[in-house]
Amino acid sequence: MENKYIHKIAVTGVNICRFLLAFVFLFSGFIKANDPMGTVYKIQDYFEALGGEVWNSGFIPYLVAWALAIVEFTLGSYLLFGIRRRLASILCLLFMLVMTPLTLWLAVANPISDCGCFGDAIHLSNWNTFWKNIVLLIATIFVFIRNRDIVKLVSDKMDWLVAMYSTVFIFLFTYFTLNHLPVFDFRPYHIGADIKAGMEIPEGEELPEYETIFTYQKDGVNKDFTIDNFPTDSTWHFVESQTVLKKAGYEPPIKDFVIISNDDGFDITEDVLNDEYVFLLISPWLENADDSSMDLINEIYDYSLDYGYKFYCLTASSDEAISRWQDYTGAEYPFATMDEITLKTIIRSNPGLVLLKNGTVIRKWSNFSMPDEYQLTDSLDKLPIGNLDDNTLWTKIMEMLIWFFGPLALFIIIDIIWLNVRRKKKFIPAPEKKNEKKI
Repeated sequence: MENKYIHKIAVTGVNICRFLLAFVFLFSGFIKANDPMGTVYKIQDYFEALGGEVWNSGFIPYLVAWALAIVEFTLGSYLLFGIRRRLASILCLLFMLVMTPLTLWLAVANPISDCGCFGDAIHLSNWNTFWKNIVLLIATIFVFIRNRDIVKLVSDKMDWLVAMYSTVFIFLFTYFTLNHLPVFDFRPYHIGADIKAGMEIPEGEELPEYETIFTYQKDGVNKDFTIDNFPTDSTWHFVESQTVLKKAGYEPPIKDFVIISNDDGFDITEDVLNDEYVFLLISPWLENADDSSMDLINEIYDYSLDYGYKFYCLTASSDEAISRWQDYTGAEYPFATMDEITLKTIIRSNPGLVLLKNGTVIRKWSNFSMPDEYQLTDSLDKLPIGNLDDNTLWTKIMEMLIWFFGPLALFIIIDIIWLNVRRKKKFIPAPEKKNEKKI
């Protein structure tokens, strides 16, 4: 029979591990649900690294991203409240048995610089991710072995309600952010970000040093050269080139924000960042852009003309794709070219609309939430959308906590009241029956 002191230590340890796993799974699942498109992009990177590019063009990356967010968050809520203890411990163990070898492969092969488990909120190196998963795997094994010692925070009759609400909550939250942009934006182009400041290098900081390696082939043999020992022999044939980091240094958070006008090929970055108000319609690929809001976008362009604001459509698409888009949508606004990855980083919508004020991001709209004529009734300096939103980070955090824990707390309170009522009814003695007189 287990010593009672050892039992207490084991119970304490398993519940510490349970809460650790709950926090990690809830946070990881919430971050994926908060930025589902970012998760989709990361999954596409995984598919490319594994040689499965054919899956990137369909719905599979979206399905995987949605499933990961729901599974991780739901597992975290199970562990937090102590419900479905055996099922949660089994699923958690299976999850870690898959993810730990995967992150070991990432650490050794390094096909992707960041695993993306916490999105843009927390960046971990591949080796740090692997060691993090080792710790979680050990905690998971302990929880799996002693899952009966997990202390429940709700009664058995409330299990189904807490489980259902957690899944429905994260499902709807993912759907909302997929259509209306992330609630929490951890990227360098978040609302309130000064793009000009983000591109600057502080005085005294050392710049990173890069070196370009050129691979040439001669007589079936490949050889690497640098700019210092470039081959002069014309019998060498170029194969490929790659730029590698030679010495680490300070890298500004924004480094690829370069806008090239399609009209004349000039760099218009400075003009865009120094103008008072500029609308930027962002579409990494016009070929795949949603055209359901095109009439509204054209109206916003007309509004910008009326009030003298600049309006550009930034894309990485070809001239042919731009021409097809103009013919199909009747777009008359000017187009400019930007790096595809930068465009996907700026806004998680294709297309999406960004409003800059003197180089600072003050508003973002997805394709499903574009401003309409009822919002654009005057010049921007006189409208709420022409100024920064007062909704702070802590306000958003409190709103999310209330939306998730508020209904759950209400359910638990009702459960406690109901149990107390039943308990009191159980101990109330039945009234004595009076003897009836026989006539």
